[in-house]
Amino acid sequence: MASRDDIKFLSNPKIGQKRTKYCRFRKFGIKYIDYKDPEFLVQFVNEQGKLLPRRITGNSLKYQRKVSSAVKRARHLAILPFVTDLLK
Repeated sequence: MASRDDIKFLSNPKIGQKRTKYCRFRKFGIKYIDYKDPEFLVQFVNEQGKLLPRRITGNSLKYQRKVSSAVKRARHLAILPFVTDLLK
């Protein structure tokens, strides 16, 4: 019988496998989300400038609220734009 290493796949065998989502704030122990750091906050905003939902980012409810308030503060202080065509 051939082992798994000997078999050549036509497509990637990992396609269709679900990756587990995790809250990066709980995993790395981040307590404070700084609204003055636009490079970090851009990770939670799509190309149009809208906030990404929890089901996509994998954040917990507690930290998603903190991210949303930090993005809103950064928008108010003109660190992040409210609306844009190509942010990333």
